[in-house]
Amino acid sequence: MPRLRRFINGQCWKLLNREMDLITIGEIVKTRGLRGCMKVLSFVDTQDISAELAFVYIQDNSEQKKLYNLRKIDVSGKFLFIELTAIDDVDLAKTFVGGKVVIPRNMFKELPQGEYYWRDIIGLDVYSEEGKLLGQIESVFPTGSNDVYVCKGGEREILLPAIADVIKSIDIDRRVMNVKLMEGL
Repeated sequence: MPRLRRFINGQCWKLLNREMDLITIGEIVKTRGLRGCMKVLSFVDTQDISAELAFVYIQDNSEQKKLYNLRKIDVSGKFLFIELTAIDDVDLAKTFVGGKVVIPRNMFKELPQGEYYWRDIIGLDVYSEEGKLLGQIESVFPTGSNDVYVCKGGEREILLPAIADVIKSIDIDRRVMNVKLMEGL
């Protein structure tokens, strides 16, 4: 069974910006302190965020992105605390609350063979053992014991547990997942 890199907060991973190959890694939820530090709810495993990250894009509600150099980034559980060189007071930082923090895809480390980021799973065509197209993976969410893939676009929505008995193969290059439907799926 391929191992998957989990995303922390249970939100479905649908925040892929393919045109610039950018990945949304979190949302600014509030400020911290008086010097412009911002608290970011991370959508990714915080271990995948490098302390050497030098810049981020901030995307506002109108989908506009602007590049900012990082002064500092700290990881604390499922949160990131970022300080931007251009932001040095709490009032200016408050204007960023609700914005998305975005980085280029190539800033993530490469995973070992058989491990995948959720963003790579979403959009895969799903086929049964008989070769029937069941739909596409539309989202992923974690449960206590395993992730669940939401497959839509076929006759009905199918929830696929990410376990070896169900997920038979994943081919990221071909954008295909082969599954064995268990009784009741």
